[in-house]
Amino acid sequence: MAVALLAAALTAAPGARASADSDQAVSSAAAGGASAVLDGLKTYGQAVLHARDGSVRQIPAGLYEMRVDGGGMLQTYGVGVAGNAQPQARYTESGWGGSPLAANGEAGGRIRWVLEHSYPQHNDLAGLAKAAGAGALTAESAAAGTQVAIWRLAEGAQVEATDQAAEKLADYLQREAGRLPEPPASLRLDPGRVTGSVTGPTGTRLGPVTVRTGAQSVSVTPDAAAVAMGVRVVDADGQPVTSAADGSRLYFEVPPGTPDGTASVTVQGSTKVPVGRVFTSGIPDEAQVVAGSSESAAAATATAVWPQPPAGPAGKVGTLAGSAEVVPAAPAGTETQSPDEERLAVSGSSAATPVIASLAVGLVVLGGMVVLLLRKRPLEGEEGEMEG
Repeated sequence: MAVALLAAALTAAPGARASADSDQAVSSAAAGGASAVLDGLKTYGQAVLHARDGSVRQIPAGLYEMRVDGGGMLQTYGVGVAGNAQPQARYTESGWGGSPLAANGEAGGRIRWVLEHSYPQHNDLAGLAKAAGAGALTAESAAAGTQVAIWRLAEGAQVEATDQAAEKLADYLQREAGRLPEPPASLRLDPGRVTGSVTGPTGTRLGPVTVRTGAQSVSVTPDAAAVAMGVRVVDADGQPVTSAADGSRLYFEVPPGTPDGTASVTVQGSTKVPVGRVFTSGIPDEAQVVAGSSESAAAATATAVWPQPPAGPAGKVGTLAGSAEVVPAAPAGTETQSPDEERLAVSGSSAATPVIASLAVGLVVLGGMVVLLLRKRPLEGEEGEMEG
């Protein structure tokens, strides 16, 4: 019996983990922005890096350029001093939290200040040189000094520009850097995923999904799956939407009787990528931060998911992002996980761990009882022979 109970506990354990994994999978995340290909280092000087291993080497320092997919150009500086960004590498727009800047709470805001107050945003080189006490600056020395300051702020790197004017600019920028807030995305949909059940004779409206962008207008296009199922993207009044602006709210209108499924909507537009936005390639040391942007193409996609409600009594009625959603009641006899159990599942432990531990203790006690019984029987037999 103990072995059977132990097997049952082990069988139930993966269920707890699967439940936690499912919760993580349905979490919504905003998505969108620009994507680009790195052209390479275009305006630069030289710097000397004193590495943590004691080595000293000369490295290029300055402005990169990127070609945006769909049109547009970006000017960027490197975030990581150890990174050697490769031409033709692909990059996608990211927030600070999804980049190496997340490791240093103050770095992002101070680097954005540097970008807003130095080359190329501040392209009055004579005025910049005067403010920094740097004598005369060229585009190359201004770019080198700005890059050196960014490396110091991002990582505390021990690096100096080889050009004296560039070094004075780096010192000035590092010393004066204030803190600015994180810039908004060029284009995003928030949230990137909405869910709900298709209920009632009129179907379900899932959303809202809010457009966030600096573009004056963006196109709104549902995917082929949505069109095939008759799912429409509409506004709050139920009118079909083909274009939107910053703050517009979009809804997925799912017809009644639609089988379980998913649909998505893509918004596209052209806008300048804000200074201070980060582009990542999947290699942290090669992350880039935007120093300048032309009008550039950007896109974002959001997805709707609707499962059919299970047969049986209706459960609790709630709301999801402003739309009604039916949350099925748990079947009779089904145990619900406590927050502690959910945390165990997420961390890789099992909710069955306490049960397994109890069974182990029980098996130890049971073994002890068997030993005592086996020892006791011969003693009782010997007493009977003595009495006879």
